[in-house]
Amino acid sequence: MKLSINELKYKANDIRQDIIEMLLAAGSGHSAGPLDMADVFTALYFNVMEQNPQDPKWIGRDRLILSCGHICPVWYATLAEAGYFPKEELKTLRKLGTRLQGHPHNLSLPGIENTGGPLAQGTSQAVGMALGLMMDHMKNRIYLIMSDGEQQEGQTWEAVMFAGKNKLHNITGIIDRNNIQIDGYTEDIMPLENLRAKYEAFNWHVLEVDGHNMQEIINACNEAKAIYEKPTVIIAHTIAGKGVDFMEYDYHWHGTPPNKEQGKIALDELRTLRGKIQSEHQ
Repeated sequence: MKLSINELKYKANDIRQDIIEMLLAAGSGHSAGPLDMADVFTALYFNVMEQNPQDPKWIGRDRLILSCGHICPVWYATLAEAGYFPKEELKTLRKLGTRLQGHPHNLSLPGIENTGGPLAQGTSQAVGMALGLMMDHMKNRIYLIMSDGEQQEGQTWEAVMFAGKNKLHNITGIIDRNNIQIDGYTEDIMPLENLRAKYEAFNWHVLEVDGHNMQEIINACNEAKAIYEKPTVIIAHTIAGKGVDFMEYDYHWHGTPPNKEQGKIALDELRTLRGKIQSEHQ
């Protein structure tokens, strides 16, 4: 069942709270990316994608491929919220022997479609899956989540070139354009712009959205389904650390978890925000 826009906003807020609690329990992990992609993941799993938590290997499912594996807390939190595994397990993040490792492993946890670690490999994985589905005349779609920092990787562009050449219209790439990476701001380290022009040059249909606007995200994903002559990439403009004031826009939170005091401040802020969302729509 597809959730309404208001329901999606509540769900994304709950997922952000889960992310903070997971990072606190782990004492390590990435904060900025998981928080800023909560809206995209919520829209995908609760409105856009065809999936079945009761049958994670259902042949008709759409597949999400996470190329930037370090933001996996948002994937884990979303899968748990969707019913793929118990939410209580979230607090085992990064613990010895857990199914919730610091980067996703596709044989460990229901709903995880690829093993992620080195940046850019997920793009090649997704393109290979998309080609295989087309060869088998399947209607499933591939949703590829990429960071903006990994657009600096050569392997990304080899896969992008291949997808454009082969007109893989069943793949929708989504770039987390938060403008940060672990060492600073992307445009200081290795400038990416004009990112739209680069993808268009490789025969991709390009859309740009506010990565925190549920309706824009959903509309872009639906438009991508109607493009049959080329793959589509959605550049989602996001705010690093979205929802937690002291983390927003700050690249230092790329790979840093909150401490106990910071975590309490973050959770209080997110709970207050959820109340505001509720009051706005009553």
